[in-house]
Amino acid sequence: MSPLPPETIPRKRFLGFLIWQSIPSTLLFVSLNALFAVCSPRPTNPTSVSSRVVAFFTSVVMFQLSQLLFSASLSSLSTPSLSRPASPLELGFVLVRLAIGSQPPGPPPEGRRRMELSLSIAAFLGACAVSGAVSVVAVCWALGGGSFSVKVVGFRGFAVGLFYGLFYVYKQRWILKFPIIQRPLFFSFKMGVPSAIGIAFRLSAVAYVFSAVLLALVRLHFKIQMPGGRLMFERIIFFIGMFVVFLCWELSHHLHQALHTKRSIFAPPRGSAAAETNPSEPLLAALEESSPHSLVQYLAYLDLCMLCESNVDTWRRAAFFEETGETYKRVIAVCLRPLERLATKLTEGLESSSVDITLQQSNQLLLPSNGSQLELLKDYQLYAWSARTVASLTARSHSEDRFGIAQLSGSNASVVSTLLSCLLAVETFSGKRTHLQSSHQLVGPGGIRWAAPNTGRRDFPSSVMGKKRGSPLHSRAYAVADVLKVSLYQIVSAFYGEMQGAAKSGLLERDWIVSSKPIFGTREALLQKLRIFLDYKAS
Repeated sequence: MSPLPPETIPRKRFLGFLIWQSIPSTLLFVSLNALFAVCSPRPTNPTSVSSRVVAFFTSVVMFQLSQLLFSASLSSLSTPSLSRPASPLELGFVLVRLAIGSQPPGPPPEGRRRMELSLSIAAFLGACAVSGAVSVVAVCWALGGGSFSVKVVGFRGFAVGLFYGLFYVYKQRWILKFPIIQRPLFFSFKMGVPSAIGIAFRLSAVAYVFSAVLLALVRLHFKIQMPGGRLMFERIIFFIGMFVVFLCWELSHHLHQALHTKRSIFAPPRGSAAAETNPSEPLLAALEESSPHSLVQYLAYLDLCMLCESNVDTWRRAAFFEETGETYKRVIAVCLRPLERLATKLTEGLESSSVDITLQQSNQLLLPSNGSQLELLKDYQLYAWSARTVASLTARSHSEDRFGIAQLSGSNASVVSTLLSCLLAVETFSGKRTHLQSSHQLVGPGGIRWAAPNTGRRDFPSSVMGKKRGSPLHSRAYAVADVLKVSLYQIVSAFYGEMQGAAKSGLLERDWIVSSKPIFGTREALLQKLRIFLDYKAS
């Protein structure tokens, strides 16, 4: 079977999600109604039976339409990359300019993305409120036999849906989280059912109180006399209806995550003409031509990472080491691009701080609570895949590169230098003091001792980030640093003999450090850091 074109992957998965999400919601709705029908006395009047059948099918249609609205709004909001929405002031400014007929210049791509995210969040909250009202009315009407006030139940369902939408947005659950281990779709969905039940039950309890208080305030303020549930049975039915709606939404959320984070194979079928001539072209096209922060780009990086780390499709990885070396250089370049962008952003963030060290420390204390600083590490998953890919590919070139293109093209030096620069930038950004080797340990050829050079780093006290441990910025910074360290150790372990020989002969810098100025730090700082990894003392 030929792979899907990259541009059709999101649409295919969206349509598949809309189909699959209707199955658990329908089964849950029908099963619950069947249980209540068995427990409740059956009417003997044929007219009553036919009316109940019509009401049941009407409620099923209403419930499915509301679930479809929620699922469609969820898919339109979801994204694999963390992004900060535009503030209401920014949106208001744009709307005012449009209202007075002024044509403001188009916002930059990042600003446009933030505005689109804000509008998507607003649409999602509205869809949750409407879907909650319709869903709760449908469930309660089917279970309660039409004894409920549609006005009261609809208002409380509207409040319940809005509450869930706010909770969903606050927790940033629209961000796709790719699992570390790729499992079959059914198994991944089954693993999320217990947690979905627990979350749905807790949310139902809180939302019940929230909707009851809101309804009481509305009645008190507007002096509205609305018939309310006077029996305990009606309140239990309403709670069950909320639980069913929340459970369906949680199952849809988990199914959406499992479907959209499943690995996609960017390769022609084995045995075809394309597989024999250029099997890497679909993957490279998806990596180089896909939109930044898109689902296709993330899936392409995931496929490349799994290809380089595993031994499943060795024929695809062998195609990277073709004789001309162009494919290998393209793969390395496309993986180093996110890491270079990370080091550049961190460097600009550090350079934009004040020259005064006291003011620098004050600004650093504010970094973990600043959303703009958190965005510097928002693409953690992309950075991790890139680092793991270049490390695995470099390590495997030691035994699989028959033509020596990894070393002759300078890719090995570019990979090591970029990883070291990123690691130094992340450690500086997080306020960690990195103790490099002292001058008596830096002995070059002829017994010449090197002086400890200035690394160009700004060292912050270790307590700077310590006061914010557990914050999102702290966790992401140290997670990126751990991935970079593991990647460097993987390369050092594969080329340990060669690196040791180069270090003794004074050629380590020539073979493994780029001759140009690094993105962050200096060539001497990168060399010292590499020697620490070579001694297995980096932590």
